[in-house]
Amino acid sequence: MFEIKHTLCPSCSVGCGINVILDNEEIVGTFPYKRHPINEGKNCSNGRASVENVDDDFSFDLKVLNDVIGKLKSANNEKITVIFSGNNSNEDLEAIKSLCESKGFNILAYDNNLKNFESVVSYDDVENASKLFVIGNILYENPLIGRRIVRAKENGAKIYVNDDLEGTPTANISDEFTSGSVKEFLENNDFDDESIIIFNKVDSFEDLDLIESANSKLLPVYSKSNSKGALDLVEAMSKEDALELLGNTEVLLVFNEDVVNEFDFDFKSISQVITFTPSNNDTTEISDFVIPIKSWLESDGSFTNAEGLTQEFSSVCESDKMGIVEIIEKINGELE
Repeated sequence: MFEIKHTLCPSCSVGCGINVILDNEEIVGTFPYKRHPINEGKNCSNGRASVENVDDDFSFDLKVLNDVIGKLKSANNEKITVIFSGNNSNEDLEAIKSLCESKGFNILAYDNNLKNFESVVSYDDVENASKLFVIGNILYENPLIGRRIVRAKENGAKIYVNDDLEGTPTANISDEFTSGSVKEFLENNDFDDESIIIFNKVDSFEDLDLIESANSKLLPVYSKSNSKGALDLVEAMSKEDALELLGNTEVLLVFNEDVVNEFDFDFKSISQVITFTPSNNDTTEISDFVIPIKSWLESDGSFTNAEGLTQEFSSVCESDKMGIVEIIEKINGELE
């Protein structure tokens, strides 16, 4: 029997809705959700492929979790670091933060050198803007934000783009294009309180100070579905500070993140890498322990998207695996 169930796309921080098609409880594809206010039935290729990242053969073993708890008991809490990732729901992140604060573990929150901005514009503001300054290839990497930028141009907005390469989709719709540093782009343009700066990358953490001082409205577009929610809870780190913390770490806990692809770092120099993940990735390959967890398709929770809207989602299929909150509760109980 075919069923269609609604959830949120986990591919980036735009917060698109997505319908999942099930055939006798097996996920077989996706279908547009026309009434969703963010994406109005459109999903990018990453969103449509997101349901392929669930590993049904990835079995949970309670003994492995108990072994992990034993390792944590014998470790120096000040040398334990936890990756705080926007791939996790707000509820999962609250539990992870509580664990870290109660046990004195280090928190590493990083997202492409970006940090939290409390005041951001809405997607409708982007569509109705008269002047947009875009940093990064937004149309390719975040197409449903790109769609709003295209609409703004159709409405007469001027589009100024800074990116690494000419000929990208974002560069091709620009009125003015530069490929220099973000710092040069920010220093060589005239901003006002009616213009909007949209960005999904910077060259360094210091560029964020220039962005904040530009006297413009802002919309950072993060790489993970709940980066905004994560950075609302804890302070973001620069890449340099994150690498320094990793260098002083003896036990690394990775919750639903492929951290190996985030940093140019020798993770084998860390004594114990423990990964909690719904599917295999490059980080599981170098991990000492791997604990399967529920994916977002098998969970209830909420994500906060780039414009600050918190949206709830419900599971679309069942799983025998434990969720992050359940695992944190067990770890907390054993470490008391």
